[in-house]
Amino acid sequence: MDSIHHVAITVKDLPRAIKWYTEKFDCRVSYQDETWAMLDFDNIQVALVVPNQHPAHLAITRKNAQEYGALTTHRDGIRSVYIDDSEDNSVEILERDSLPK
Repeated sequence: MDSIHHVAITVKDLPRAIKWYTEKFDCRVSYQDETWAMLDFDNIQVALVVPNQHPAHLAITRKNAQEYGALTTHRDGIRSVYIDDSEDNSVEILERDSLPK
């Protein structure tokens, strides 16, 4: 079976959103820069992204991610491609082998 790696939601004010999530829930920030942050929960990660940097999306890991299109290497070394589902939602297909172990 494939795995959901993370869900990304768009936020207007990244520091404010990080503060809200970490004060309301038992989660931790595993990455943060000026345009996005990754929050680790027990069972999933939630990416907080600013508008115009990344679309809100669902990220799924696959062994054959390259079959969905040309992969892009991100600053963290993960390789992926964005596609749209049948309802025009963004889905990021992550190359399983590029994920940190």
